[in-house]
Amino acid sequence: MITFLSGGTGTPALIRGVRQILYDSEIAVVANTAEDLWISGGHCAPDVDTAVFLFAGILDTSRWWGIKGDTYATHNYLPKVAGGEPFPVGDRARAVQIARAALLRKGLTLTEAVESQCRSLNIGATVLPVTDGKIALFVDTGTERLPLFEYRTAADPGTEVRALVRAAPVFPAVTDEVRAAIEASDAVVIGPANPAASILPILDCVGMRDLLLDTFVVAVSPFRGDVAPDPKDAALMYAVAELPTAPAVFRLYEDIVDVFVQDIHDPDDVPGSLRLETRLMHERQAESLAWDLMAVIRHAVL
Repeated sequence: MITFLSGGTGTPALIRGVRQILYDSEIAVVANTAEDLWISGGHCAPDVDTAVFLFAGILDTSRWWGIKGDTYATHNYLPKVAGGEPFPVGDRARAVQIARAALLRKGLTLTEAVESQCRSLNIGATVLPVTDGKIALFVDTGTERLPLFEYRTAADPGTEVRALVRAAPVFPAVTDEVRAAIEASDAVVIGPANPAASILPILDCVGMRDLLLDTFVVAVSPFRGDVAPDPKDAALMYAVAELPTAPAVFRLYEDIVDVFVQDIHDPDDVPGSLRLETRLMHERQAESLAWDLMAVIRHAVL
C-alpha cells in the first residue's frame, strides 16, 4: 500500500495518475484538515472531500475541487433571504457537508464520519483525516483573520498575509487509523502541495514526524522555479519564513524525506534531488510521474 499526505490540488492530480497503476484498495490518503470550517450549518472539509470525490468518480477535475456538474441554486438564493457565503458551495457538495455535520453532531469522530460517507459512495481506497482534533489555520491580514480556505478561494490575490495563526496553540495527535495506515504502507508520498497550507499542518500533528522517520518517504516539490508561483501560494510560504522554491520545500521536509523530487526544468538546485517531469496538466503526465515514483519506491523497498 502507498499512503499519500494530501492537500491542495496537486496531490489529487498525482493520485489520479497513480490510480492507473494501483488498485484503489492499495491507496491510502491522509488528508489535511487545516482548511476545515463550518459553513451554513454544514461541515466543509476541502481536502478530505477532494479525495472522496476523486475516488467516487465525481470530482470536478477542471478545478480539482467540488463535484463536476454541480449546481449552485442554494448558494445563489441565500442573498435573497438575507444570507450569504464567502465562497460558492455546490448543491451536491453541500449535501455531503450537511450529512457529515449530522454525523458529527451524533457523536461520531471525523474519521468515523468520513468512513461512513466513503462506504455510502462505495469507495475502495482509504481516506483518512490526519486527526480528529482541531488544527484549523487562519490568515492574519492585519485587519482580520480569515479561515485559510476562505483566503485561498475568495480573498483578493493582493491580500496581505502577515502570519498563519493556529486555532489551538498545540496540534493534536494523528489518529490510530492514520498510524495503522502508515505502518502498513510500503512508502509515503508527500504530494506536490503548498507546504505552508497543506503539508506542515499534517507533519505538525503529534506523532506524524516520528512515524515518517521509520517509513520510506518520497516528497514532490510543488514549485518548479521556471514558473512563477501563484501569488497566494507565495504569500503563504513567506508567512512561514520561506521562499516559494524547491530548496525551501526541501528544508521543511529534510528530516523525514528519503527521496526529494523536483522538476527537471527547475533552475534551483537541491543537491541529491531526483529530477523528473512534475507537470500535471493532464492525466498522461500524472500517470507518467506515477510510474516514475513507483519505480523509485519498488527499487527502495524490494
